[in-house]
Amino acid sequence: MSKTNKEIELKLDISPDVLERVKKSASYEGFTAGRASTKTLQSIYFDTPDQALRDAKISLRVRKIGRSWVQTAKVGTGMNGPLSSPIEAEHPVKGAQLDFSVIEDPEVVEVLTRAIADKPLAPCFETVLKRTTRILTAKSDGTQIEVAFDSGEVKAGQRSTPLAEIELELKSGTTAPLFVAAREIIGQEPFRFSNYSKAERGFRFAGGEVDDVKLPKLAQEVGLFADETVELAYREILRSCLSQIAHNRIVMLESGDPEGPHQLRVGLRRLRSAFRMFKPVLNPVSLEKLDKTAQSLAGEAGELRDLDVLTEEIVAPLSQHAPPGLKLDALLDHMNVVREDCRAALQTHMAAPDINGFLFDLAAYTETRGWLDPENFDQTALLAQSVRNFSKVALHRRWKKAAKYGARIDDLTIPERHDMRKALKKLRYGVEFFGSLYPASEIKPFLKRMKKLQDVFGYLNDVAMAEKLLVLPAPKKTSGTGIHQAVGFVIGWHEAQAHAMWSHAKEYWKDTKKTKRFWE
Repeated sequence: MSKTNKEIELKLDISPDVLERVKKSASYEGFTAGRASTKTLQSIYFDTPDQALRDAKISLRVRKIGRSWVQTAKVGTGMNGPLSSPIEAEHPVKGAQLDFSVIEDPEVVEVLTRAIADKPLAPCFETVLKRTTRILTAKSDGTQIEVAFDSGEVKAGQRSTPLAEIELELKSGTTAPLFVAAREIIGQEPFRFSNYSKAERGFRFAGGEVDDVKLPKLAQEVGLFADETVELAYREILRSCLSQIAHNRIVMLESGDPEGPHQLRVGLRRLRSAFRMFKPVLNPVSLEKLDKTAQSLAGEAGELRDLDVLTEEIVAPLSQHAPPGLKLDALLDHMNVVREDCRAALQTHMAAPDINGFLFDLAAYTETRGWLDPENFDQTALLAQSVRNFSKVALHRRWKKAAKYGARIDDLTIPERHDMRKALKKLRYGVEFFGSLYPASEIKPFLKRMKKLQDVFGYLNDVAMAEKLLVLPAPKKTSGTGIHQAVGFVIGWHEAQAHAMWSHAKEYWKDTKKTKRFWE
């Protein structure tokens, strides 16, 4: 049977052992579950020598299911946040060779022909999967979802790599039950929303590209268009935050890389900044729980990040400056014990069910327009306004808050300097959110001066944070006298440096203030 349709899929990356555990369940609260069916799928993916199809976000494959072969072309294979929604043209073929004559949709044929031109097609890699599927039906509204538990490998030449994924495809009904079903299936097991389709995973593996699923994920540039609505821009920004948070949660669980908790906190802070920046057009009630949870998690991740900074950037560099007899090594050893205890506590929480709940709640909020307010009759017009016009107002508002402190920079107290640093950070997040709406040549001078200013404020904040050394838990096996002396030396040394750095902060603020604000 031939068909062309638009899919809506939610893909979850998990480990092979987690997949084996969760696919055994046949009971999901709020859903009736059909009988499970298991098949072996062998898929061969094709492209041109210069990967023209990949560049056009098209995948082209033939798949063996039992004794039959099916050819599938997917147009629009990129991930939109946690969801993918490609156009799929699927047709039976006689064997493992491509046959465009069976494609019935002329638009799909045109897209393929335009991308391929006169270039030859050849197999690039294949996947071999054992797929277990069942149909879930939501008791609330009859929405039907096909759940696929995929376990197998990607093969390229003589090399292979494991692949484990849960794929939920909306067969009929509304999108919201996808996230409810995913939550029921995953339970308390750790997961990340998939960043890549199977085709993209295969291309990355075949080409020897870095397996970035194990690396900390930095904030990605948010691509917005000047004529885009505020609502669509808000959704794109939320998707960026969600991806960063969910990814670094797994990095936290699987490695001791200090950049993991740092980027987790950055993602959570970016999320809260987005909530506040778009607050004038949102339903405040619907984001209260999300904001409160994000604040709490950012605080937990921040405790570990602060200990990492204190250890690696505040205390360790002073080893070469410490006077003879000072027990700086003993302080560092003690701090390493304290921060590893903190890391273990955070990892324990990151594996808890409430983190999965937060991620699914945020995903559902993002993809089902959770910000709508039925009692706000002006909201439709507010959400439909141009994001470029909205960004000008939002950035001006952020600038005013920072400038309020800057006007009194000679008289700021230590807590007020900290508040100015936070105001500058929120302005920076806004610039990153809306940066694609403005010419890079106009943004660069402003960001260059802001970065200098933020570097100084960041160091000053780290120095102020050094006072946390005074309240570290007491060492269990050694006397704390030498450690207390080392703490006093560290704080005194950095406070002297901070005094000199503050004059630079004043200069950099004046430079930033003089720089043209690109949104005006």
